[in-house]
Amino acid sequence: MPPLESFRLTKEAAKHRVKDNVLIVTFGNYAFMDFILTWVKHLTDVNVSNLLVGNVTFYYHPLCLPIRILPQRIRGNELKELKVAFFYLTGAMDIKLLEALYWTGIPVYDMGSHMKTIDVGWGSPEFHKMGREKVFLINSLLPFGYELLVCDTDMVWLKNPLPYLARFPEADILTSSDELVPSKLAKEWKDLLLADDKIWDQNGFNELVRKVYGPGVKGKKDLVYTFDGKLKLGVLQRAYFAAQYQQLRLQPYAVHTTFQFGGTGGKRHRLREAMLFYDPPEYYDTPGGFLSFKPRIPKSLLLDGPHTIQSHFSLVNYQMKQIRTALAIASLLKRTLVMPPLWCRLDRIWFGHPGVLPGTLTRQPFLCPLDHVFEVFPSLNREYHAGELPEEDFGPGIDFREYSFFDNPMLPEGSILTVTITGKSSWLEVKLREEEGSGNCSAGNQCKPGVVSLPKNSSEEMLVQLLSPHSGVKVIEFSSMQDAFRGFSSEARSLPPIHGRAIHARDPPPPSAKFRNRVKRYVGIWCCRENLKVGHIFYDMYWDEKPGWKPEPPRTKEEDHPP
Repeated sequence: MPPLESFRLTKEAAKHRVKDNVLIVTFGNYAFMDFILTWVKHLTDVNVSNLLVGNVTFYYHPLCLPIRILPQRIRGNELKELKVAFFYLTGAMDIKLLEALYWTGIPVYDMGSHMKTIDVGWGSPEFHKMGREKVFLINSLLPFGYELLVCDTDMVWLKNPLPYLARFPEADILTSSDELVPSKLAKEWKDLLLADDKIWDQNGFNELVRKVYGPGVKGKKDLVYTFDGKLKLGVLQRAYFAAQYQQLRLQPYAVHTTFQFGGTGGKRHRLREAMLFYDPPEYYDTPGGFLSFKPRIPKSLLLDGPHTIQSHFSLVNYQMKQIRTALAIASLLKRTLVMPPLWCRLDRIWFGHPGVLPGTLTRQPFLCPLDHVFEVFPSLNREYHAGELPEEDFGPGIDFREYSFFDNPMLPEGSILTVTITGKSSWLEVKLREEEGSGNCSAGNQCKPGVVSLPKNSSEEMLVQLLSPHSGVKVIEFSSMQDAFRGFSSEARSLPPIHGRAIHARDPPPPSAKFRNRVKRYVGIWCCRENLKVGHIFYDMYWDEKPGWKPEPPRTKEEDHPP
């Protein structure tokens, strides 16, 4: 490992990452290392190499140092041996990231930020510090005289953007909504953020741009004067530089994980659903194997009647009940659940709206992200499982994967799961029966190769007894989850709701109560009804056990908590 001084950002070091006077830059701390690897992999896939990663945590890799060419391996996916230098830079905000990227072979420099290595969380003081560090980065790079393409790490490039951006040589700034700045604006942006450490860097940028907005640049319909009336700004087309929503079936240049829920975990899951995130090989394998099922949704729930709050919740609740059963069976069999596609009739955002966001072309119903309904962070975060949801009160954690998991082309070639999917050699289908069959089709026996029979409304003992002999099968797929499980034998209902941290009782709760206490926290809210001060509505994992349940916002402060 070279001395830390070797990772300082200088014009001499940066010039080795420049191509056609363009330098592509990202930055982050160790908590975002997997995003940085994803960002780098997508750029190299489209033959873009003029990039730089800035380390905000502690360590960043010297891909910004004079050419270090070696065979690359990112998350177990072998990359071709690069015959050219990397024309990008990665800025490390902490030393841990700097060191990790260095040994991965990614060009990196030390931003000297000395940030925490953990996910700091949106809106926190450390979050705002990270935004300020981004502006410091831009101010330090602009004097080098290069054109900058500055990127957040929670986005991916799907096509080489440089030919498209070259269409606008007169522009001083091209922005998707919140970045990229020449020197005078960059300096005022920095000064604004230094004057108030609570200002979000993107809001600060917007405030400066809107000081003057217009008129348009003569003869350039895509450019407008802004800031001091002299700076020429172009806004990139959202159809090609997208922020989540997909409708026109165009191939965008980039996708940015905005307008999503669940924090950083939600961002990862969105990219995984889109099959764009690069995970290590172990993500595609698990000691206990996987559980999946074929969802059944009546067309009437999808299409009948107007798209209202009631029809939306009727559709989501119907699917939620099946997922609840699948989570229970996955817990009993110690398997990882592969979620089904989730359908919604209403969109979700942070404020009141009529069902779809004004200005969008959303067709209803639509395949919605998991984080529209489920709390992806507590569901996927193992540390949260162990800390906030201890096993003695909430039962074992239940892992799950995105609905597109089996279709992902990034499944490691030659892995057990790849062989299973292509050849069905380790794939067992479970068919539900009204009554026990006879002969080879009796419960637990294979009616034909790869198919086993199971009575409807099986008990937990029956599920474990009949499916344990197939524990070596990589994937067990249920033909349906409707009436697949009658419920836990310990029918004592759940403990009183535990809001916040667990309440430790002398007598541990029964398995049914533990499971209930856990999965109740797996669902979130829908937001929001219009013209109400409190317009959100809580999803309820056990809605079907409450006669007369209706999707309504909390009426009082005391009611404003998860069920």
